[in-house]
Amino acid sequence: MRALLYDAFGTQPHLETVPDPDPDPDGVVVVVGASGVCRSDWHGWMGHDPDITLPHVPGHELAGTVVAVGSQVGSFRVGDRVTVPFVAGCGRCEACRAGDQQVCHAQFQPGFTHWGSFAQYVALGYADHNLVRLPDTLDFATAASLGCRFATSFRAVAQQGRVSGGEWVAVHGCGGVGLSAIMIAHALGARVVAVDIDDTKLEFARSLGAEVNVNGQVTADVPAAIHDATDGGAHLSVDALGHPLTLLNSILGLRRRGRHVQVGLLLAGHARPPVPMDRVIGWELELLGSHGMAAHTYPGMLGLIRSGQLDPAALIGQRIGLEGAAEALIGMDAFTGTGVTVIDRF
Repeated sequence: MRALLYDAFGTQPHLETVPDPDPDPDGVVVVVGASGVCRSDWHGWMGHDPDITLPHVPGHELAGTVVAVGSQVGSFRVGDRVTVPFVAGCGRCEACRAGDQQVCHAQFQPGFTHWGSFAQYVALGYADHNLVRLPDTLDFATAASLGCRFATSFRAVAQQGRVSGGEWVAVHGCGGVGLSAIMIAHALGARVVAVDIDDTKLEFARSLGAEVNVNGQVTADVPAAIHDATDGGAHLSVDALGHPLTLLNSILGLRRRGRHVQVGLLLAGHARPPVPMDRVIGWELELLGSHGMAAHTYPGMLGLIRSGQLDPAALIGQRIGLEGAAEALIGMDAFTGTGVTVIDRF
């Protein structure tokens, strides 16, 4: 099969012909219909993820068709159209038994712990516990985004963030995760403040439901602007970028007893940033992490997509072939372009 592979962190990835994968006894092989290009893939390429073993094929947002099934798989067959969360739980550990596969002790992560979906085929473990059947009406390019950015945002806003209709939600960063969070919060009846440093992305955010835009590059005090716009601060705030400044602004932009959800990755030198604990304690703020979304909770999100209340297809900004994946991966940290980039030609 053709795959995009890198032999060392931070070096030019290259297309190569490698052996087709075989399924593990508890796994399947999927012919990839589409794969998103995510900033988490960039972090992996930079060497920020300790689970990656070189040489490596990135890619963790995927959808496709099952073409081979392991001997222990009971729930899926060749020909099934599927996606998978980027964190796949083993189904046996304490976290999985509690329904929290997204924090599994022995998680399988395509594109990180194993070779990923920047390839014609991808092998996926723990299939019975994690594969999600796709409605025939959902195309692969749209479905690919559900494995990471959209599903992660749905969990962050609806499950971890516990958003309610009429609440103010501030979203810091209008990349794929942030735009997804804006769409989801708006669909669930919240009022949304979008924060970014790019006016084009902020205008796109407005088209998805943002009521207030704050440009952090020209606004001297972002938390104060949020407090002014929301008459007291956001009830829920999401750092969708992952930077010490957006983390700080997110927390300080909350109203009393507000909830901050950290979705954007803070890695390498940013892994342990300062946190304004005086504000957290004095205002009784909640600080929450959000890491993917368990497969068994997908039906609620898919139902909103089928009903038309959510439209993840609107977030697709660029469709590319596998030949363009190296350039797209390397350029992820430049934050150019609007919306989600999807590989749909292999």
